[in-house]
Amino acid sequence: MNPTDIVAAPLASPAAAISIWSMFLGAHIVVKLVMIGLLLASVWCWAIIINKTLLFSRTRRAMERFEEAFWSGSSLEELNSRLAERPTTATSTLFVAAMREWKSSFQNASASFVGLQARIEKVLDVSIAREVEKLESSLLVLATVASAGPFVGLFGTVWGIMTSFRSIAASRNTSLAVVAPGIAEALLATAIGLFAAIPALVAYNKLQGEVARAQARMESFADEFSAILSRQIDQHTGPSGRDRAA
Repeated sequence: MNPTDIVAAPLASPAAAISIWSMFLGAHIVVKLVMIGLLLASVWCWAIIINKTLLFSRTRRAMERFEEAFWSGSSLEELNSRLAERPTTATSTLFVAAMREWKSSFQNASASFVGLQARIEKVLDVSIAREVEKLESSLLVLATVASAGPFVGLFGTVWGIMTSFRSIAASRNTSLAVVAPGIAEALLATAIGLFAAIPALVAYNKLQGEVARAQARMESFADEFSAILSRQIDQHTGPSGRDRAA
């Protein structure tokens, strides 16, 4: 509410209803920009929350299907050929990447297994890092809105209250009916800031927990698969440390 509006306008009617929309329309332009920005941030956060919730649900189902197929007794070559033909995700990505490194050691008869175990473990670590990065993408937006939203709303509230005090000085009227609308408009900015920040904070914590669980599951599979390939390497390595013929 601008000071000139209060000076020019008569005292507000006690029966006049103050709605959220009327508070928004009566707010100072700076407070309006703060409110609009926070509402847009809230919409953005909810879009991320819904998208990530669906993504984690698909990832869990994909990991369960892959692990069921992996431990079903199928040969690694058969499973790899089946997965390499379609886009993979999470644990299946680790499997395909490790198998690609494994098969590259058989490209010629003089292929060496020296350092193969370390290379496979490195490939698995890099694949895990990439998958975690995909899962964590856009979560920083939630963290930013959760931490900055209340302060941005508070900025709008402080600006609105400053405007209300200027209105008191301009109107020379300390009646609560005069200053209450301006203060209510200012406090609405803080309310919108909390409206944007609270769901973002809750969702961020929950989704970060989902990322941690998925990462732990991938790391567990990587350790198990690395042990399986290590036994295969031992079968192809002679007592002297030189490679046997494949």
